[in-house]
Amino acid sequence: MLLLLTILQSFFSTMEQKTLQSDLTVTIAEQVSQPLSYTGKLTLHGDLFLLNMMDMEAAYDGSTLYVYNTGTDELMLSTPSEEELLEANPMRYAKALQKVCNITERQSKDGLHTYITFTPKDQSLGVQRFVLRLKHVVKADVTTLYPESIEMKEGNKTTTLQFRNPQYITAKTQFILNKPNAFINDLR
Repeated sequence: MLLLLTILQSFFSTMEQKTLQSDLTVTIAEQVSQPLSYTGKLTLHGDLFLLNMMDMEAAYDGSTLYVYNTGTDELMLSTPSEEELLEANPMRYAKALQKVCNITERQSKDGLHTYITFTPKDQSLGVQRFVLRLKHVVKADVTTLYPESIEMKEGNKTTTLQFRNPQYITAKTQFILNKPNAFINDLR
């Protein structure tokens, strides 16, 4: 259990201190229908995020949620609820689950991957299982943890986020959307 807590805390600490950028594939599978997949790009830094997927862009700068629809050229600004932030940021959701779940950890045989499974103590939460898969990359005797995938099981639906080519970047990132010609819908 100590190793598990060390791995989790190290990963969440890295996510607070560094900016992660990754291509992303989101797959939603239900037992009665064909899976749906969407690709995009995700940038995370702690609770801040930028998401570009299909005809939508979203960003959260710590106080305002920006959602831009390219089809309607509308930029919506809002003050998100905690629930909206948990739905939008998978790492924030994982951190919140620590408090209400039993957590188990399994290492791959090669030791390069860790699978962390969150199982809610109270099944009325909606999510039955949340699995975070981390990859260990060792360079110059320093191990860095990268997210590889997240799988969330809720009822008959399984949502998988596959991180492709994740990297920690040093470039300064603005977690806002500036669309000066868009119709602004300010709900703050």
